[in-house]
Amino acid sequence: MANGSGPRPTDDLANERTFLAYVRTSLSVMAFGFVIARFAVYLQLMPNPAHIILPQGRTSEILGIAFAVFGCLLGVVGMWRYSAAARALAAGRYRSNPAWPIAVGVATLLLGIAVVAGLLRFF
Repeated sequence: MANGSGPRPTDDLANERTFLAYVRTSLSVMAFGFVIARFAVYLQLMPNPAHIILPQGRTSEILGIAFAVFGCLLGVVGMWRYSAAARALAAGRYRSNPAWPIAVGVATLLLGIAVVAGLLRFF
């Protein structure tokens, strides 16, 4: 914004697209959490003619809940970032903040490590 007259339509639309990407991602992560949480129930209901010993415990439920919570938090972060960017664009003082992508990346990495640890527990 060189003239300081307010955000350009392209800036506002880019902010909106970013928010919608947060919404899509948070919904996908929450849905994946639901699938993970219910997978153990599915395994227990399946016929087991080979008499395979299924893991007992609540690992899939805990991981599913963790994914669902992470999806909810990701949606909240998306709402906050959208509103903060919209205010900054309107005031002509928008600055990029690399801390948020790093924080989301670290949270995703930690959740991924939890999934791998949970899977290794079954072997």
